[in-house]
Amino acid sequence: MDAKAKVFQICKKAKDASRDFSVVSTEKKNALLRAIASALESDSDKIISANRKDLASARENGVPDHMLDRLMLNEARISGICDSLRALVLLTDPVGSGELFTRPNGLKIACTRVPLGVVAIIYEARPNVTVDAAALCLKTGNATVLRGGKEAANTNLCLIEIMRTCIENAGLCPDMLGFIGPELGYEGADALMQARGLVDVLIPRGSKRLISAVVEKSSVPVIETGAGNCHLYVDGSADLDMAVKVAINAKCSRPAVCNAIETMLVHASVAEDFLPKFASAVAQKHSLEIRGCEKTCAILKGISPATEEDFETEYDDYILAVKVVSSLDEAIAHINKYNTGHSEAIITNDRYAADRFKSLVDAAAVYVNASTRFTDGGEFGFGAEIGISTQKLHARGPMGLYALTTQKYIIEGNGQVR
Repeated sequence: MDAKAKVFQICKKAKDASRDFSVVSTEKKNALLRAIASALESDSDKIISANRKDLASARENGVPDHMLDRLMLNEARISGICDSLRALVLLTDPVGSGELFTRPNGLKIACTRVPLGVVAIIYEARPNVTVDAAALCLKTGNATVLRGGKEAANTNLCLIEIMRTCIENAGLCPDMLGFIGPELGYEGADALMQARGLVDVLIPRGSKRLISAVVEKSSVPVIETGAGNCHLYVDGSADLDMAVKVAINAKCSRPAVCNAIETMLVHASVAEDFLPKFASAVAQKHSLEIRGCEKTCAILKGISPATEEDFETEYDDYILAVKVVSSLDEAIAHINKYNTGHSEAIITNDRYAADRFKSLVDAAAVYVNASTRFTDGGEFGFGAEIGISTQKLHARGPMGLYALTTQKYIIEGNGQVR
C-alpha cells in the first residue's frame, strides 16, 4: 500500500469513528482527559527517554539550540501538559450549547454547536502540540489526524500510543486519534492535504514556509495559523522602564515562538533615551543582535543596518530589527505593511494613541502596555490551543474549544409548509 492509500485509510477510520464520538457525553470526555493526564504522568520516564532520542538526532543534524527548546520535554513540561489537560476538564463543553427562538409561524429553531468532524493538524517539532491538539479535539467531540515533524518522531509516537490506549480503555474507538508517521515522508503530508471528504479542516502549525505550502497545496479547507512577524511600538509618551521590560520579554523570553516580536519601532522623541537603555539592559542577559534603520545605527554605534528583508522576516532567533519613526501613524502603517496578522503591541501613556493603535492595527491580538508573549490559549484561559489563527474566517487568534465547533440549525414544527 502506497503512502496516499495509507493516509486515506487512516482518515477514513477517523471519519467513521467521529460519527459515534460526536455524541459522547461531556462526562465521558472529561473522564478520558483525566485518564490521559494520569497516564502521561505515569509514563513520563518513557516519554523523556523517547524525547532524548529525538534531541540527540536533532543535535547531530545541526538544529540550533533555540529550536531544540521547542522539541525538548522534561518532567516540568510534561507536568505542564497534564495541568492543561485538567484545565480543559474544568472548561465548559461548547457542544450542544446554543440558542432557541420561535418564528411567528410556530417553527422552533435551535442554533446548536456541533463538532467539526475530523480535524487534521500538520506541525513541526513541537511534541506538546500532539497532546494539546488531541485533547482539544477530544473535548469537542472531534476525531483527529496528526502529522508531526520528523524531528519529534519518537516522542510523538510515544505520546500517541499512550493516548490511544486510554481511548481504547474508555471503551471508545482508538481510530478517532490517527497518526501519520514520518516514515510516509512528504507523500504522507501531501496525501493528507488532498483528503477532502475525509478531513473536514486542516490546520498547519509551524514555519511560514510550512503554512504557505499547506495553504497552496491543500484541497481540504485550511485554517491558516502561526506565522508571527510581530511588532512592539514604543510611543513618545511611553514609560521607558516599562518599555524595556516588555521589549526584553517579548523578544528574548522564547525567541523561537510565533508570539515573539521581530521588529521594534521607537518614536523619534524618545529614541535617544530609550535605545541605549534597552541595548544596555538586554546585553546583561542575552546575546541579541540588533539591526537598525539609519537613525537607529546613529544612536547605537556598531550595529548592523537593517534591510527591507529584515523587516519582512520572522527570525525565530536572537535578532531584532529596529526602526525609529516620526509618528504613531507611521508606526501603524509600518506594522500593517509587514505584519502577519498575529500579535502587535504599543507601550504608551497616551489614551488617544492607545485607542488609535487598537482601532487601526490589523492583527488577531493587539496589546497596550503588555508583552505579545501572552497570545496563547493557556494564557487566555482556553486551557490550551490548537493554533493561533491569523486569518479572519471562522476563527481568529488563539483557537480553543469554541473554534473547534460549528453550528447546526435544528428546526421543529407541527406541519408548517411554505
